[in-house]
Amino acid sequence: MVYKRKKYHYGDTHLKKKWRTKRRTKDLDQIDEDLKPENAEQLVNQVTDHDKPGAAQFYCVHCARYFIDNQALHEHFRTKVHKRRLKALEAEPYSIEESERAAGFGSWKAPQKRKIETIDPDESNKRIKTE
Repeated sequence: MVYKRKKYHYGDTHLKKKWRTKRRTKDLDQIDEDLKPENAEQLVNQVTDHDKPGAAQFYCVHCARYFIDNQALHEHFRTKVHKRRLKALEAEPYSIEESERAAGFGSWKAPQKRKIETIDPDESNKRIKTE
């Protein structure tokens, strides 16, 4: 007897759209804007907001995620997801000049790499107190 696969549903295209946007985080160019020192300082030292996890006191700037406590944040720093995000942020985001060079207006330059280190809220608080 041959097994017949039954298809009685109409597909899940309406669900796919929901899945794509449900856990959407910031894009790399938006995070690059957050990595500027003045923006990063504001994000790490946010005002208490009880609607966000951990009252918005434990925030990973690179992944744009809130954590419930300091231990969860430091465990996140050791995960593959965080390390992958750091690696992706090493390449500088595309600029208008670079897109024009790709279209043939100007000479091509190799993309620049930069060193990205994890911004730890504990370390930034220590630096502020010593200065």
